[in-house]
Amino acid sequence: MTTAPSLTNTLAEHIAQGLSQAGGWIPFDHFMSQALYTPGLGYYAHGSAKFGPLPYTVLDGQRQAGSDFVTAPEMTPLFGWTLANQVAQALQVTGTSAVWEFGAGSGALALQVLQALKEKGVLLSKYTILDISGSLRARQQAKLAEFADVVCWVDALPDTLQGVVLGNEVLDAMPVKLLARVQGAWFERGVVLGDPAVDGTPNFVWQDRPTELRPPMDIPGEHDYLTEIHQQGESFIHTLSDKLSAGAVFLLDYGFPEAEYYHPQRHMGTLMCHHAHQADSDPLVAVGLKDITAHVNFTGIALAGNNAGLDVLGYCNQARFLMNCGLLTYMEAADLPTRVMAQKLIMEHEMGEFFKVIGFYKGEPWQAMGFEHGDKTHTL
Repeated sequence: MTTAPSLTNTLAEHIAQGLSQAGGWIPFDHFMSQALYTPGLGYYAHGSAKFGPLPYTVLDGQRQAGSDFVTAPEMTPLFGWTLANQVAQALQVTGTSAVWEFGAGSGALALQVLQALKEKGVLLSKYTILDISGSLRARQQAKLAEFADVVCWVDALPDTLQGVVLGNEVLDAMPVKLLARVQGAWFERGVVLGDPAVDGTPNFVWQDRPTELRPPMDIPGEHDYLTEIHQQGESFIHTLSDKLSAGAVFLLDYGFPEAEYYHPQRHMGTLMCHHAHQADSDPLVAVGLKDITAHVNFTGIALAGNNAGLDVLGYCNQARFLMNCGLLTYMEAADLPTRVMAQKLIMEHEMGEFFKVIGFYKGEPWQAMGFEHGDKTHTL
């Protein structure tokens, strides 16, 4: 088994080699992509625990490595069961019978949705998972063994697809470009090699280069300002639109509409790393051992969908979406520990307001239950 120090050293050497081949400088989105997805070495490509409620576990009296962060389906099965109500409606309205999930994590959400749809008598032709992580795929296969007849995995999208597409905390893990306004001039922030560590391990430092790239809206003022643009996330939406011939898309993630995302006071950007349930803002250290994320600009995602031929079903915070889909009814029937965890999904200071949901469709317009009350599409 690869140990943590050897893993990050090997990955750092791999990135350093590519950096040298690129002329000594790479934009941050290239660095982020390698840090997260280099086969066998990137954060999402090796076998460490990632999803769960605790930073460590205790086995035979010894502390063992635990998880780095917790997602909604890891907190409570009520999340997936509630989302399944929206999935069932979307399948019926769009006349489709397949579900596609991107970045399925531990497989918890897929299991919850499949169990709920089965209980509701909804027959699926396929539940297809696209996840580039081989180690996560193995865990998903073990967790979803009871649904082996309907679940399949693919490495790429087919030329066309129909059905309901799900993505929970997928967009935030897509590499972003960093733009920095320094003394009134705009630069793209990239990565170069610094002085190596004592043990010879490559060390990475920031370096800015002039750029014609700009945020999608003007940032008032002359103060220094750091932010992200989401070219890969928006390209993903374009690709999805090109492939989807009929169906609906539901993406759940943390983020803001554009006016909030690029507010003058948000001058440090949203880039963040997560390891052992601790957050930090330096993605250049402990490479491969921690998650790297950025908040989602939901306006950019909506415009990308519109430009590519997808229409917006709705947009609202996670609390309103889940309550519209029947979460409170499930909570009334649940035991106290389950209710306590489910409350975190909708409480404003937990995930309720911080997380948002955006939906798209192809075909005739219809009213999705998740956006029936509290739709804030007008704020995008």
